[in-house]
Amino acid sequence: MTLGGTRATISARIAALMMAAVFLAGCVASSGDNPSPSASAANYTDSAEATPATRASAAATRPATTPATASTPVAAQPASLPAGEAAAVSALTAVSTPGSDGYRVGPLDVLNITVFKVEDLTKTVQVSESGSFAFPLVGDIQAAGRTVSEIEKDLAAKLGSNYLRNPQVTVLVKEYNSHRITVDGAVNKPGVFPMQGPMSLLQSIAMAGGMQEVAEGTILVFRRVDGKTAVAKFSVADLRSQKASDPDLQAGDIVTIPSSDLKIGMRYIFQSVPLFNAFMLL
Repeated sequence: MTLGGTRATISARIAALMMAAVFLAGCVASSGDNPSPSASAANYTDSAEATPATRASAAATRPATTPATASTPVAAQPASLPAGEAAAVSALTAVSTPGSDGYRVGPLDVLNITVFKVEDLTKTVQVSESGSFAFPLVGDIQAAGRTVSEIEKDLAAKLGSNYLRNPQVTVLVKEYNSHRITVDGAVNKPGVFPMQGPMSLLQSIAMAGGMQEVAEGTILVFRRVDGKTAVAKFSVADLRSQKASDPDLQAGDIVTIPSSDLKIGMRYIFQSVPLFNAFMLL
């Protein structure tokens, strides 16, 4: 190839890269002048049954039926529920939240059981798939669907009927393995994670290795409430600056981090900058 041909090729490449940079700068300016009305607020709406990816797409394009402020927690009732059911939703939240007094034990949870002054009856047990566990002297104890207080009373009654006088039984949940959340989208380690106790939205992102550079800056949370799917949208900037409270998650929640096509395009442009600078040196 002649020197003239080489210079013409270099000039064409430079021109193409400059045009791409100008186009992206215009897109950034345009998006800055027209911010999304829901970018800093949590908006709730119902969502049809679908995969997390399709639900996220639908949530991004479908208007929310009931807007809420950025400080509204995920556990707030969705637009589809009558106002009179707010108390029921609140109670449901307490029952399904690890660490709460109303938490009900589930299969695969691990329990620490202590009988005061009886070391041989201090045990760590795991609830079986069928929802029960075996305990010395009394046999199988049903645990799934019951609070730790109910399990304590059942154990004390059975031990006190034949073996001990006024036994003092303490039951604590060591691992909440029956309660899991899903984190997917633009995170470094997407997956399904057990809730080892109360977990906030930002804690779930940290558990998934943090957000990738191409993350859009919003978080979508999908939750089943009263047989329907509710969707909440949060601004990452508002959560980190504490303009919005960091809400607690519930078992079964799906956290999705959308990616930004604009950021993806800019990343590829930036990867070509060293080549562009090399051309400028010729």
